[in-house]
Parts: sequence; structure tokens; C-alpha cells
Amino acid sequence: MERPRIVYMGTPEFAVSPLKAVIEAGYPIEAVVTVPDKPAGRGQKLTQSAVKIFALEKGLRILQPINLKDPAFIAELKAIQPDLIIVVAFRILPREVFSMPALGTFNLHASLLPAYRGAAPIQRAIMNGETQTGLSTFLLDEGIDTGKIIYQKHLTIGEQETAGELHDRMMMESPEIVLATIHFLISGEESSNATLILVNAPQPADATIFPPAPKILKNDCHIHWNEACRHIFNQIRGLSPYPGAYTELKSSAKETFHLKIFKAKIPTSDEFQRGKAFDVLSDPGSVITDGRSYMYVRTLDGFIQVLEVQLQGKKRLNTEEFLRGFRMEGQWIAL
Repeated sequence: MERPRIVYMGTPEFAVSPLKAVIEAGYPIEAVVTVPDKPAGRGQKLTQSAVKIFALEKGLRILQPINLKDPAFIAELKAIQPDLIIVVAFRILPREVFSMPALGTFNLHASLLPAYRGAAPIQRAIMNGETQTGLSTFLLDEGIDTGKIIYQKHLTIGEQETAGELHDRMMMESPEIVLATIHFLISGEESSNATLILVNAPQPADATIFPPAPKILKNDCHIHWNEACRHIFNQIRGLSPYPGAYTELKSSAKETFHLKIFKAKIPTSDEFQRGKAFDVLSDPGSVITDGRSYMYVRTLDGFIQVLEVQLQGKKRLNTEEFLRGFRMEGQWIAL
């Protein structure tokens, strides 16, 4: 089967690059399935998904079911008679959908399965301090990210890399593994790309020893300054740019301000000596700043230097810009 009838399912920008690659490789896309348009912004204007915008540009047929179990949607899919369904950053599919194609339904996942199954594999890997991750394609089954793995690609996580930066790098790397998976499912032939690893095997029955990747909740974003520097540093970069790690700044006048931190670093011991302003006996959460150019926050075992922040309702700024417009006189503490 050289030209399978393909249905592509996806929503965000991450899913656009693989779809573009599939089209450019000459595979016929019979339909694109994405989320319904949603109201967004102050005016609550209906907003289209990134995948829909791209599909419209290419003149592709677009389906936007509210309910994936809707009989009308199931009937429409059956009428298309897909040989293969590709899923990238979409919703959980019911059995009657993922079992429809003869070649199966495969998903692209942003981790080396079975590690980091779940909704937030990129964020969780960085938050946990991982130095290695990757991409996996696998056939869908009844579980969450539990199906037979087809291909994997290993990637190194940079020491300073944020979730947003890793997301964008994975987005650029994703087309080749998707194309290799399509070719393998059609022909059984392995890719000649040396960076791709053909696994073609079920995942272990007991994967509880591998870290999960549950959805990010508000409590995951709250910085606890009585934790170690490395833990907080990984939390900040793992949640940057979205949804963002946050703290509450409290002044000596008892005013409290909600502050997101998007970029930080663990300063060297030499950097601590600047002005000899660092009290190693201060409590976790103590803020050290000259009110002009730098801001440090005491942790359990050292200090975090804050580099980029955003006050609630304001623009994202670097620390110097922030301090020019936000007076930090007297004692401050981060809660």
C-alpha cells in the first residue's frame, strides 16, 4: 500500500510540522480532525486551532467533533475509510475510532515511553531534572500512552533549557519520526535514519517504575523556597513559559504581589560576593536586591537569581526592567 488513506488528528502548533511533512511527502490526507473553535481573549472571539488554520491554507477537509463518540462523527470517519490515523497532541480517542484503520492509529508522544506517560511529558521531565528525553511513536490501545512502541528518537536536555525551548526543538525533530513510522506501517521497512531507533515492541506490562507525566496543576506551579536550589531551578524552567512558576512577594508593609518567574539561575559562589549583600543565615524566601539591577531569593541550600518575571496583569520583563518600575524598598519575602 503506497498511498494509504490518512486521517490526521491534532490541535496545537506542535502538530502542524508533522502534518506539513506528511503532505510534502506525498501522502493523501483525507481529513483533518481538530477541536471546535473556542472563544478567547477579552472579546471572546472564536479562535481556530493552529492545525485548523494550516489545514484551511492547504484546502484540506476539516472535522471538528464536540464528542468523539458522536454517531454522526463515527459514520463520517467510516465513510472516509481511513487506512491509517495519525494523532499528534489531540484528545483521548475511543476504541471505535482508534481501531477503525487497517494499519492502526499511532500517536507521537514527547518522551521515551514508557517514561513520562501522560499530559505533560516535557514539563515533568525538566522539573524532575532529567538530562535525557526523546520522542516516541506508538499504536493506540485502551490505556493512556501504553500501546506498542514503533520508533523512538533520543534527545539531550540542555542544562538551562526551558520547557518552551525543548517543545520547539521537539517540534522541529518530529516530522522524521512520523514519516518513518508511516513508512514502516505501510511496508515493514526500517528507516535508514541513524538517529531513529526501531523498537516495534510492546511496552512492559508493569511500567510503575517509570516516572509519570500527569497534568500540571496550580499547586505544581507554586514555588516553595524551603526546597533545594536545584529543585526550584528545574521547576522554574520546566514551567516556562506556560503555565509559569509563581511566588507571592510580600513587603514589610504587608502588601502582597503575585509574581511569575520565567527565567532564573543558580549563581556561583563568586557572584554571591557582589557587595557582600548575601546573608547566608537568612530564612528561605528572603529577598535580596539592590532595587535596581538584581534580585536573589534564599532557598534551603543557597540562592536563586531571578532573571525574568511578570507581575499579575503586567508584561513579562527582565529583572532590571522590573525593578525600574517596581520599588522594592525595605524587607521583602517570597512566599
